[in-house]
Amino acid sequence: MQSIDEVQAALSAQGYVCGRALATVVFLSLRLGRPLFLEGEAGTGKTEIAKAIAAALGRRLIRLQCYEGLDASSAVYEWNFAAQMVAIRAAEAEGGADKDTLRRDLFSGDYLIERPLLQAMRPDAGGAPVLLIDEIDRTDEPFEAFLLEALSDFQVTIPELGTIRAPEPPIVILTSNRTREVHDALKRRCLYHWVDYPDLDRELAILAARVPEASQALSRAVVGFVQQLRTEDLFKRPGVAETIDWAKCLLALDVIELSPEVIADTLGAILKYQDDIQRLQGSEAKRILDQIAAEAAI
Repeated sequence: MQSIDEVQAALSAQGYVCGRALATVVFLSLRLGRPLFLEGEAGTGKTEIAKAIAAALGRRLIRLQCYEGLDASSAVYEWNFAAQMVAIRAAEAEGGADKDTLRRDLFSGDYLIERPLLQAMRPDAGGAPVLLIDEIDRTDEPFEAFLLEALSDFQVTIPELGTIRAPEPPIVILTSNRTREVHDALKRRCLYHWVDYPDLDRELAILAARVPEASQALSRAVVGFVQQLRTEDLFKRPGVAETIDWAKCLLALDVIELSPEVIADTLGAILKYQDDIQRLQGSEAKRILDQIAAEAAI
């Protein structure tokens, strides 16, 4: 992709509608070979852009889903201990083998389980893969410190095998829901972009791309309602993912227009906390619908 416009067009072809600012930082990340750090609320499309980039470039997508307690060994490699024990027992049953040879065989690639970071360092006939490090904010500082080296030199070290360096650096995308602050040292190695909720027109375009079977009237009603919900005092505002899910639910129910009753029955598609759902029960949904209708009439 040789220009920002090409990036936008390529992502749009994969059903990912983005603004020029995001397309620009993606273009620069690809052109400069720099990791891309995407931060924002859950459900705003951070993970989806990695999938769209991989599909647009025809590259393999490798995903490292982060979680509390994730360590370097779990992210890089593990030895297949069960298979190693079987090999040891087999060698003993055959009368024993040379210890040095057995040790060399046990800690060879035949017994190595490659995890996402090591997979991303391997050569790929289709080109460097897209490495998605998803929800980095769920990990802790020691793992961040490990990533500093991995993302700086694009290499990992396995004591039994030595250092493995990527012949071509992978395309790295990190995401964070900002449940905690990620260390500045890691951010400095990346290009940064805050992925915000889309405006009305862009969200309509996203819905048209992801749920094309929805009528224009229903899509406008769904997006208008969700946009208004984001201005309410909610524990968790709905993201674009919830907008798409809700539209699909309404289509499955053969709904052609929103009503307070339909909204009450399907709130679980857009709101994920009981306090938020209770707040929208009763007259609140009708109030929002009336507000949207009044604004549309102006």
